[in-house]
Amino acid sequence: CPAAMAAVRGMGVKMSEILPKPTGKSSRWDDDDEEEDAPKEQSQTSSRKEPPPQGQRRGWVPRSLEDFGDGGAFPEIHVAQFPLDLGKKDGKTGKTIALQMDAEGNIKYDAILGQGRTHKTLIQGSARDLVAKRVHEMDVDKPDDEEIRLKTQETQAALEKILNGKITAAKVARPEINQKKDAEYIRYVPSNSVSSHNSGARERIIKMHEMPVDPLEPPKFKHKKAPRGPPSPPVPVMHSPPRKVSQKDMADWKIPPCVSNWKNAKGYTIPLDKRLAADGRGHSQIVVNDKFAQFSESLLVAQESAREGIAARIKERERQQRLEKEKKDEELRQLARDARMLRTGAAPGASLGGGGGAAAGGGGGGGGGGIES
Repeated sequence: CPAAMAAVRGMGVKMSEILPKPTGKSSRWDDDDEEEDAPKEQSQTSSRKEPPPQGQRRGWVPRSLEDFGDGGAFPEIHVAQFPLDLGKKDGKTGKTIALQMDAEGNIKYDAILGQGRTHKTLIQGSARDLVAKRVHEMDVDKPDDEEIRLKTQETQAALEKILNGKITAAKVARPEINQKKDAEYIRYVPSNSVSSHNSGARERIIKMHEMPVDPLEPPKFKHKKAPRGPPSPPVPVMHSPPRKVSQKDMADWKIPPCVSNWKNAKGYTIPLDKRLAADGRGHSQIVVNDKFAQFSESLLVAQESAREGIAARIKERERQQRLEKEKKDEELRQLARDARMLRTGAAPGASLGGGGGAAAGGGGGGGGGGIES
């Protein structure tokens, strides 16, 4: 506070003895820094190279940028001078186009498209060129008679100009040969009036006429073929923004090397996994058609129906054979019965009664004897 500072001053004690020493190496209020910087500035000023003063530059030529000092060129020294390298050509031909502005002060970014092209080339370098023109926005009114007459005259004049140029170029003789101009006479009065000059003549008449031209003289100038201009710019294509490639896309685009199963001219040892990868068997998914199952099912159904039919036919055949066998057995029994009845004297086919049972029994015995005989 001010009271404490006044008390310290009254005691005769310096502030630097009371306050602690500064931790920083320098301070913006320290005078020692100014004393240290002063000789540096003087040394820099003394080391700077200055041009000789006015009137002492005879035979002196500026060679470096330091020779110019802070000023420009020296007009009394008749050599090429480039202060600050202004106007000095470095010998490099750059392709940088100068910045151009339009009438409204905007930068013309499409100037790079017209580099190396003629002024007649139509350049579409803005977004408006991509927008389709609408019919209703255009002036489609029918022109009047005066406008038609003016357009007709302009078209006729343009066509006549083109035709006249073609006709003139097609002529064998050049037009300047056919059009001969008359000679011109010029009066020449010399400025020197000495009698020994110009043979003592005060004036002369000079005749000026065109030098004759040989029509069969070969051309003096060789027409060089103009180099072909750059091609037309590519059609602008509105691409979608680029997308980051995923791991799946990278794996899908990974194409295995071609490995032949028939040729190996270099004699390389190719692993089996590489061969299988090149074969492509594991990459394709096998899809079985549903009609194979339908065909197999139809075969099973047909087989079952065929087996059932065969079993039915076999059963029917066995039944027929059994019936035929029973019929034959019945016929044999009937024949044996008739034979027994003939032996016993009974009428064949008679009704069998009580005696018939005995006869049948006797016949049975006789029958038995007959069979034995």
